[in-house]
Amino acid sequence: MTAWLLGILTFLLMLAPAQSQQLAKRLILKDGSYQLATQWEVKGDRVRYLSSERNEWEELPYSLVDWAATDKFAQDRAAGVRDPEAVEIDKELEAERVAEEAKTPLVAPGLHLPEDGSVMLLDSFEDQPQLVELQQTAGELDKNTKANVLRAAINPIASARQSIELDGLHARIQAHTTLPAIYVNLEQDSNAAMQHDSNSATQPEKPQQPEQPQQPWDRFHIVRVQLKKDKRVVGNVKISPLRKVSQEQNLVPTTSQQLTGGWVKVTPTAALDSGEYAVVELLGKDGMNAYVWDFGVNPSAPANAGALKPATTTPPPDKTKDLKTQRQ
Repeated sequence: MTAWLLGILTFLLMLAPAQSQQLAKRLILKDGSYQLATQWEVKGDRVRYLSSERNEWEELPYSLVDWAATDKFAQDRAAGVRDPEAVEIDKELEAERVAEEAKTPLVAPGLHLPEDGSVMLLDSFEDQPQLVELQQTAGELDKNTKANVLRAAINPIASARQSIELDGLHARIQAHTTLPAIYVNLEQDSNAAMQHDSNSATQPEKPQQPEQPQQPWDRFHIVRVQLKKDKRVVGNVKISPLRKVSQEQNLVPTTSQQLTGGWVKVTPTAALDSGEYAVVELLGKDGMNAYVWDFGVNPSAPANAGALKPATTTPPPDKTKDLKTQRQ
């Protein structure tokens, strides 16, 4: 029994500071700061108050207290009037949120593109718009070396054919809408980091140029991927005996639109059939970049992990707390 009573007493002692802070009043000072106190008393030119934060009696000069503001806060609190400081903080947070969102295009209510460059697919899952990032995949070149060599020896004017292939029959990201919009924002110098396997496989390695030529902004397209055993064929590369490279892709008719922040929107002109697709980068005379962004269209597929969903306007609690701390 003694141990039980001791436990109850300990619990009450721990609860007391929390309750006192909940019941705390504000002793507002003339410099705009305040002290949280459960009670206070005036003694001559000093104010003695019980701090609800430290649970200790402290003192400060009477002349430092803004008594009009202290009384008004107490009256507003009793009447259920919202704290003006909290209202002001909400306004600041909302203005900051609007300024941040203005930096990137709005693609759906409450859903903005990220600031960092990437390739995003605008999906709709359970009637909710979602943004899903497409990861770049390296297409493996199926060279068919033996057949090409023999064919070239028999018919020197015939073209050698290679296919760009992806492992697996399905992409990790599956769109649930048949009209997904693709948003592309890549750094201009990202081409320097990409290896154009279609060229390097047939031409001597060239010294890297200090600067890559600027590519057209509408060089991104959607390709219907063909299934082949356990792989997906993105496109065929044809190489002539004169080492001229051309590509054959099942291009999907699309429209391209430039947006703010360096983004380009690529949209199919008609609904896509269920199946596998890829976003490809056409590099003019250099052919097609062997690094692609693959996705599928499957309305019955499960949800995509890591999808960005419409944001709420409620400010994060920790950020509100930080603003209040800075003001004290």
